[in-house]
Amino acid sequence: MFGNMMGKLQEMQQKSEEIKKRLETISVHAEAEGLVKVVANGNKKITSIEFDESIIKEGDKEQIEDLCILAVNRAIEKADEVFQSEMQGVAKGMLPGMM
Repeated sequence: MFGNMMGKLQEMQQKSEEIKKRLETISVHAEAEGLVKVVANGNKKITSIEFDESIIKEGDKEQIEDLCILAVNRAIEKADEVFQSEMQGVAKGMLPGMM
């Protein structure tokens, strides 16, 4: 039984690594008031930030910072949802066989 359980854990770890690699290729997009756009991958890493020209011309540093924080947090939330969904699929497929 212990050997079977170790095999299942190793299989789960391997599948988890495969999913993390796949998550690198998944992009989620978020924005704040259409002025700041952020892209993150499924592993919750920010891959790009874009600012609308109008906000740059206005030069309101505090507004830019606030919108940037808002957009980044939204992107991370979306990426986390994708991450959790993918990982639950692995756990769901593996855990019933262990019990």
